[in-house]
Amino acid sequence: MTETTVILALVVVTALGFDFTNGFHDTANAMATSIATGALRPKVAVALSGILNLIGAFLSVEVALTVSNAVVRIQNSDGTPKEALTSDGGTALLLIVLAGLVGSIVWNLFTWLLGLPSSSSHALFGGLIGATIAGLGWAGVNWNGDGSKLDGVVGKVILPALMSPVIAGLVAAVGTWIIYKITVGVAARFTENGFRWGQIGSASLVSLAHGTNDAQKTMGVITLALIASGEWTDTGNIPFWVKASCALAIALGTYLGGWRIIRTLGKGLVEIASPQGMAAESSSAAVILASSHLGFALSTTHVATGSILGSGVGKPGAQVRWRVAGRMVAAWLITLPSAAVVGALMWYIGDLIGGLGGALVIFLILLAAAGYMYWHSRKTPVDHNNVNDEWDEPAERREPAGTAA
Repeated sequence: MTETTVILALVVVTALGFDFTNGFHDTANAMATSIATGALRPKVAVALSGILNLIGAFLSVEVALTVSNAVVRIQNSDGTPKEALTSDGGTALLLIVLAGLVGSIVWNLFTWLLGLPSSSSHALFGGLIGATIAGLGWAGVNWNGDGSKLDGVVGKVILPALMSPVIAGLVAAVGTWIIYKITVGVAARFTENGFRWGQIGSASLVSLAHGTNDAQKTMGVITLALIASGEWTDTGNIPFWVKASCALAIALGTYLGGWRIIRTLGKGLVEIASPQGMAAESSSAAVILASSHLGFALSTTHVATGSILGSGVGKPGAQVRWRVAGRMVAAWLITLPSAAVVGALMWYIGDLIGGLGGALVIFLILLAAAGYMYWHSRKTPVDHNNVNDEWDEPAERREPAGTAA
């Protein structure tokens, strides 16, 4: 077994590890509101979400192709790796992908520990961009495609990041407002019970949509590594074994549930009633599915959070915790650059040692960081038993929607 093959195996294992963290980090996007309103029991919700993520991962490859073709410039137009970068058998390119993955996983776990619903997608792209800039320079990043259209990082990642939460929030706000206008005079218990059933359908659709978008990002990364090692040249397809392994990894992570983030989204932003939950989930599903079809690698976290905030704004007299929302937005803004810094640092460490030794060292750093954060999380555990406890934050003032914090 050659050195390149061993490093490629490390990259695949690490990529599936990222996919797993993506699953439990983003379970809240689909199921937080259904759990908060009691439409679904917590364990039932994450099991349903896991199954639908698994199915959704097989429905499209557009986002996967965006990741493998539109972010990092490591291949020629025919799909072969750049000759000038492969004199060592592709080891240097694989180290870039591995360092980027380590940066993304570390940031995912850190924000999970804090209970912040940051973007797994932007952590991934940040890690890859940082490692690529460190290894290949700024020209190694595909910032704007061929310049003739909105493509590359700007068109496929940054613009969707800015637009998607706003669009989802507006759709959810209007939908919530219409729902409450239509149901004026209907007994509250009938409204609540009816919309809880609707939430099951809308939350299921979000889970399916999540699979079509987020699972594919890891498919794209593994395909990127296969291209770097010369094992794959078809830039228009993804190997089936890559699809299957990524689908299973994200489904397992989703089933385990990121209870800390579910709690923040379900209880920390808005006191959600079932009509709001259904409006938010329907808005999220529509935006995510449309973006997957277009190949936009957007953040499902941004979309879901925007939808939940929109549902609070759209309900007359609703209470929105704008300080919690502000912390989330701050996390969004620093996710990509923070993951980029970690990815670049990992590349420098790996390159300093060189070869297989460098790859093993940064892999061990990842294991140590993950182990420490898991151990730290056990000091204040959050699980299906306490995820719906009342939100208790003494410093937080609850303010009506539309008022400044």
